[in-house]
Amino acid sequence: MGATRLVSIVAIVLLITAASSALFTVNQTQQALVLQFGEPKRTIQEPGLAFKMPFIQDVIYYEKRVLSLIPQDAEEVILSDQKRLQVDAYARYRIEDPLLFYQTVRNELGARGRLEAIIDSSVRRALGRETLASILTGQRNDIVRSIGEEVNASVSSLGIQIIDVRLRRADYPTATSQNIFNRMKSEREREAKEFRATGEEEAQKIRADAEKTRTVILSEAQRTAQETRGAGDGKAIQIYADSFGQDADFFAFYRSMEAYRKSMGANDTSMVLSPDSSFFRFFKDKSGTGQK
Repeated sequence: MGATRLVSIVAIVLLITAASSALFTVNQTQQALVLQFGEPKRTIQEPGLAFKMPFIQDVIYYEKRVLSLIPQDAEEVILSDQKRLQVDAYARYRIEDPLLFYQTVRNELGARGRLEAIIDSSVRRALGRETLASILTGQRNDIVRSIGEEVNASVSSLGIQIIDVRLRRADYPTATSQNIFNRMKSEREREAKEFRATGEEEAQKIRADAEKTRTVILSEAQRTAQETRGAGDGKAIQIYADSFGQDADFFAFYRSMEAYRKSMGANDTSMVLSPDSSFFRFFKDKSGTGQK
C-alpha cells in the first residue's frame, strides 16, 4: 500500500513538472520561437498561453517592440567635394520574422553588429555622392530617406524591418573645425580692423569739420566783437567830444587832474620836470593860465 502511494505521488509530481515545462506564456511585447534540439519548429507572434513538448523543446523570446541602434562612435565620411565630416547615425528597427532573424543573426547582439556595418556602408555611399552644401540644406531629408530605403532593402533578408534612420550629428573633425574657427577668427579680426579704420577716418573728418566750424564761429564772433567794440568806442569818443566840447577849460582841468592822479598816486613814481613846466600849471593857478 505504501509503495503504491509513493509511486502515485512520484507520477503526480512528474506530471505537474511535465505540464509546467510544456506550458509557457508569450507577453504582448514579445514573440517566441520554439526550438527542438536547436532546430526551429514554429513561431508564435500572438500573446497568450502556448504549448510545447516538455524536455525536448525550448523557447526563445524576441522583442516585438521597436528597438534602437545607437553606434558608440561617430564615423568619418569623405564627401564628393572632398570635405570630411564626422557622422553619427542611429536607427530604429523591428524584428519582423523571428525565424529568419534566428537563422541569420541569432540574437540582438548579432543583429547589432550586422546593422552597424550595413548602416555605416550605406551612409558612406550616400554621403560620398553629396556635397557639404546639399547636406546643410533641405536636401538632407531626401538623403536620409534614401539611406533608410537602402538599409531596409539590405536587412530584409535578416528578418528585420527598419523603421527610421537618422543622422544625429554631422560635424567637421576636430582639426578641421579648429582650422575653420581660426579662419573665421582671422576674417572677423580683419573686418574689425577695417571697421575701426573706417570709423577713425570718419571721426577725423567729423573732428576736422567741427574744428573748421569752430574756427569760423570764433572768427565771426571776433569780427562781430571788434565791430561792436569799434562802434562802442566811436560812440564813446563822440559822447566825450560832445561833452568836453561844451567846456574846454573844464576838459583841460579834468585831464590834468587825471594825469596828476595816475603819475603821483604810486609810491615808486619819479619825475624829472622843470618847475616851470606846463604840467604844474594848475598848481600855480586854478585857471591854469599861470596868472595869480
